[in-house]
Amino acid sequence: MTDPTSGFMRHIRLCQNAELPGDRLPFHIGTRQVGWLKPDFAKALTTEADLAVTASGVTLPADRAGDLPAIARTLSEAGWFRWRGEAFDVRPSPDDAAITSVDRGAVPSFGILSQGVHLNGLVRCADGLYLWVARRAADKLLDPGKLDHLVAGGISAEMGPGDTLLKEAGEEAAVPEDLAALARPVGRIRYDMERPEGLRRDLLHCYDLDLPEGFTPRPADGEVEAFELWPIADAMAAVSDGDRFKFNVNLVLIDLFLREGLMGSAPEADALRRALTGNTP
Repeated sequence: MTDPTSGFMRHIRLCQNAELPGDRLPFHIGTRQVGWLKPDFAKALTTEADLAVTASGVTLPADRAGDLPAIARTLSEAGWFRWRGEAFDVRPSPDDAAITSVDRGAVPSFGILSQGVHLNGLVRCADGLYLWVARRAADKLLDPGKLDHLVAGGISAEMGPGDTLLKEAGEEAAVPEDLAALARPVGRIRYDMERPEGLRRDLLHCYDLDLPEGFTPRPADGEVEAFELWPIADAMAAVSDGDRFKFNVNLVLIDLFLREGLMGSAPEADALRRALTGNTP
């Protein structure tokens, strides 16, 4: 018998496909590990920053932590990654204090943990649950044209999930701040994934927001081409049967389907829940 949850499980496994350490070397700032480096990138980093590769990996002395943004800029100019012009905090683990910051474009090459917010924009109608779906602009650097959440975005340096959510809601979908502030935190999803841009070690802060039937989001900053209101069954079919959604959006939607009791038998749902949360702090 075909497993009806296999399409969902495929997305979870795809986002958890990194094997660490594999051939990567630990990257430390002082005594704290903050990332993982491919050998060729480690060599470029050590040359640029006058560091050495040792048995414990590559270490940037703690008193030089503030040099990391400039080191990353030089490596970007040498062609190792694309400069994004947005700083992300560098932390050993999600709840640690930031040690320094680095450009967003450098994060996958350094294998540094990054964090983001994802908002399920929900409308509860008489005939059932609906989900607002965004289509990413065709000129987006990552996953152009893919389907996305109503609101999603990385957490910039010196910001937290809550203020990032409010900022992104206004910028991406013209959601008024007083409405966005009603969003409920519903969990965190963690994964390690090999991507064309490098190693994605991501922590997603997930939110639900029940929206009134009369509200229509509006593309505000050019990152989204359009919004559509979908019956939840259509969203489930799109996740289960293909790759129309941006890779990590699938995980947040699977979590939503589980919480809403839409995922079939208890054993199947429990297997998905364990797979989804097995790497979450």
